[in-house]
This record gives sequence, structure tokens and C-alpha cells, in this order.
Amino acid sequence: MRRVLPRLGLYGLASLIVLYSVFPFYYAIVSSLKTGQQLFDPGLIPPQIQFDNYAAVLGQGVFLLDLFNSVVVAVVVVAVSLGVGVTAAYALGRVRFRGRKLLLLSVLGVSMFPQVAVLSGLFELIRALGLYNSLPGLMLAYLIFTLPFTVWVLTTFMRELPKELEEAAIMDGATPWVIVRRVFLPLLWPALVTTGLLAFIGAWNEFLYALTFTLSPEQRTVPVAIALLSGASQHELPWGPIMAASVVVTVPVVALVLVFQRRIVSGLTAGAVKG
Repeated sequence: MRRVLPRLGLYGLASLIVLYSVFPFYYAIVSSLKTGQQLFDPGLIPPQIQFDNYAAVLGQGVFLLDLFNSVVVAVVVVAVSLGVGVTAAYALGRVRFRGRKLLLLSVLGVSMFPQVAVLSGLFELIRALGLYNSLPGLMLAYLIFTLPFTVWVLTTFMRELPKELEEAAIMDGATPWVIVRRVFLPLLWPALVTTGLLAFIGAWNEFLYALTFTLSPEQRTVPVAIALLSGASQHELPWGPIMAASVVVTVPVVALVLVFQRRIVSGLTAGAVKG
């Protein structure tokens, strides 16, 4: 009995956490399948499944373009963050040089700054570079908060890799780039998947910079598109299309987490216990 009660308590707590996390998404799906007066029905099961809201959202060419813009921006940001992050992590985690700890603390300090604190300066920089209202401008802005986080996390993982592997590669005449690409990179896959997915989610859901640095509908991303969709009417908010658009935007992230869940778990737990 003493062993059963703790397990029941653990299962009950886990069930509450799952319910608290999943219920908003489930309610968004249910609401997206309702139209008209059905939206005011608080029932958790739609009386009649209708896809009119999805047709209304996906039928807009601008929303599909905004969705494509989000994919392009998020993928490029993740690729650049991981590419620069791996090389920087090797330098900060394996190479000894003066000021390494100060530089690493500076990277950590930059990642702690709120986005709004650097908004005005970043706006002037993007305008000076001629990148205002363009996807490269958004990519540059997103690297401000994805790159420091990626470098910090990958440096932590890089430090935990055995030194014997690097020493053996050096004895075989391998250059630092060969060591990173052929020795460390295969071992860093869990960390790369974890940090890459977190960077992707951050770029995918970002709203403040996307709203500030884009002007035309052709250059917007989906968070801004959903926000403007909610303000399309002053008298009646299109809750059905808003919920449908939210589901469409959330499904890719959920799919990525489900596909890479094993890599994510191993990446989050790697280095937690030293052997």
C-alpha cells in the first residue's frame, strides 16, 4: 500500500500536467470545427464537424504566403544558429585562450536581455542596412536571441565530450575543422536537435520583431497574420478562423516534437550525470 499511494499520486500529478498543457490546444481544435452560433456552445465535442474555418483561412493566398515566410525564416535562423553555434562551442569549450570565461559570460548575458530592450537599436541597425520590411531583416533580428542560447548550450555539451577522442584525432593529423565535423558532430546530434528545435520554436512564434520590422502583407509571418486577423472586424471577432489559423500554426511544431522526441530527451539529459 505504501508503494501504491506514491505511484497513484505521481500518475495523478502527471495527468493534471498533461491535461493543463493539452487542453488549450484541444479546445482550439474543437472551436476551429465550429461555425456560427456553435462557437458560443461551451461543449468539448463539436455537434457537427465543419471545415469552413480552415477553408476560409487556407483559401487566403496571403496567409499561405505568411506561412511560407515563417518556414523560410525559421529554417534559415536554425541553420545559421547551429552552424555558428557548433564552431563557437568548439572554440569556447575545447580551446584555451585568455578571456574565454568572460566571453562565455558575455554570451550568456546577451541571451538574458529582453527583446524590447534592444528593439530601438536593432530597428535603427536594420534600417541602416536596408533590410527593413524584408525576410533577411527578420532573420538578422531573430539571431539576436537564438544564437547566444545555441552557443551557450552547445558549449556545455562540447565540454562533456571525452578529450581522448580529440587527442586521437590530432595524433592522426586531423585539423580542427575535421575534428568538429567528423568526430564531435555525430556525438552532438541530441544537443543539435534539442537546441535547433528550441530555436525553431522561438523564431516560429516570435511576434514583436515580426510586427516591428515588417510592413507589407507579403513579408509578414504567421503570428502577425493571426493578430491582424483578430483585428479584421471591430464589431465581431472571427473566432473560428482565428482558432483554425492557430491550429495550422501549432501542428508543425507538435509534429517536430513527436518526430524528434527521443533525440530531445537524450539531448536534455546528456551531461546531467558524469560517468
